[in-house]
Amino acid sequence: MAVCARLCGVGQSRRCRRRQRHDQHGSDSEMDMDEEEGERIVGEARGGWHQSRTAGPSEAAAVGAGARSPQSLVDLPPELLVEIFSSLPGTVLPNLALVCKKFRQILSTETIWRRRCTEEFGMKDDLRKMEVVGVSSRELYVKLLHPYRHILGLWQPDIGPYGGLLNVVVDGLFIIGWMYLPPHDPRVEDPMRRRPLFRIHMWESNKATVECMYGHKGPHKGDIQTVKKDEFSTKCNQTDHHRMPGGRQEEFRTWLEEEWGRTLEDIFHEHMQELILMKFIYTSQYDNCLTYRRIYLPPCLPSDLLQPGLFKGTYGSHGLEIIMLSFHGSRAKATKLTGDPNVPAGQLTLDIDLSRPVQLPDLEHQRSIEELSRLVMGVHEEVQRGSQDPAAASAEGEGGSSGAEGSDTAPADEAEEAGVGATSSCPEPQPFVLPLGVMARNEVYPRTCKMCFYGTGLIAGHGFTSPERTPGLFVLFDDDRFGFIWLELKSFSLYSRLTDQLEHAQAPSMERFESMLRNMQSWTS
Repeated sequence: MAVCARLCGVGQSRRCRRRQRHDQHGSDSEMDMDEEEGERIVGEARGGWHQSRTAGPSEAAAVGAGARSPQSLVDLPPELLVEIFSSLPGTVLPNLALVCKKFRQILSTETIWRRRCTEEFGMKDDLRKMEVVGVSSRELYVKLLHPYRHILGLWQPDIGPYGGLLNVVVDGLFIIGWMYLPPHDPRVEDPMRRRPLFRIHMWESNKATVECMYGHKGPHKGDIQTVKKDEFSTKCNQTDHHRMPGGRQEEFRTWLEEEWGRTLEDIFHEHMQELILMKFIYTSQYDNCLTYRRIYLPPCLPSDLLQPGLFKGTYGSHGLEIIMLSFHGSRAKATKLTGDPNVPAGQLTLDIDLSRPVQLPDLEHQRSIEELSRLVMGVHEEVQRGSQDPAAASAEGEGGSSGAEGSDTAPADEAEEAGVGATSSCPEPQPFVLPLGVMARNEVYPRTCKMCFYGTGLIAGHGFTSPERTPGLFVLFDDDRFGFIWLELKSFSLYSRLTDQLEHAQAPSMERFESMLRNMQSWTS
């Protein structure tokens, strides 16, 4: 506000200069006079610029000849001040209103707030609907959009090992929290499903109203509280709306159809039935209150193998889960946003070494799990020796690859020549088929791939006991699909890109993103 006061020639800073001129002499007074003179010149320059643009030739000449011009921002015409204030971020306008009465009056102009709602929150035609029901753009911004701006973006709910993905957006005349759910197992390439968990609006009063959308009886009273930075919680004040007439059995069957798209009788695998029932019992405890932590989408760099982002993947009896693929130099990492009792949300499910590509054999030999194991384990043993003896690994690097005899792994420099790590590279597709004996939830997978790399996948016992990284093969099919063969499990996971547009979700920097990944792992460890 002090800066605005100096520009306007009013307010406390002007009185301070008067006291300084009265109490001080010499150099101090000269410095104050220089400051005032500089502000006068800036004011005259701005006024002269405005008049020269709007006046005719003779009037413009008069301005240049020393005609009276505005001495400060206060002297500018109201329409010009409206244009200036409209271009400022809405967060600074309240302080600007404290400068003087004229500024406060001008800031009541709807044009300013309509532009702020449009540019900062993407609202357009919806503003007219609000004005029809008697809510101004200024009220909408001040009472709804501005107070709740900090919850816009992506969040991970704290639901034990299961996690989740919440996207909070300005949706029409509402702020809505959409829970994103994977497609029904095993249709990994189907679009995501969405379910509204809460909404905030100003339809019924002149203040923002929070409503819980959980359950089957429609919107009801809720509350949102900011716990701390990058964390907030929701609370339902009418949990009776979540209950169903048929009791828990009806709630379970309804949940099962929404979550899995089938009935329990359709699921013949006994272990899968136990996992499903366990998830329902656990997650239903969180229908009253939930805490959310902010997550970011990974930054995209020109050197990335493909566009990083969110993917849906098949995880055996656990169904489909959401993972986040990110690139860190010569490594690619897949972090779970949703999880299961074995490997919870937040953990690093895949760790891919992009400096260790694997060249697949012909189709006939690809069908042999023994041949695939020989290729991957040859690289795995190299990595193990390198981690135990860095000096030996360096010597191997100088002398070339020293994997198992006959290994078809390509050296790292050949991978660079082929364009590994560059999105602009287009390697020739090669035939691909899963080895016999490898289980796949989805038998419809691509029959050609671009590249393959050595990597490890995280497996663990129930309750995340005895976690272990086991070797496997990362298969890049195209820009939107990849797979991973878990050698020890003899299982194949297929991943497909989540293509929804997610706003307010980009990471400010790579450092901030990596810090978030570390925090995610600590939440569920």
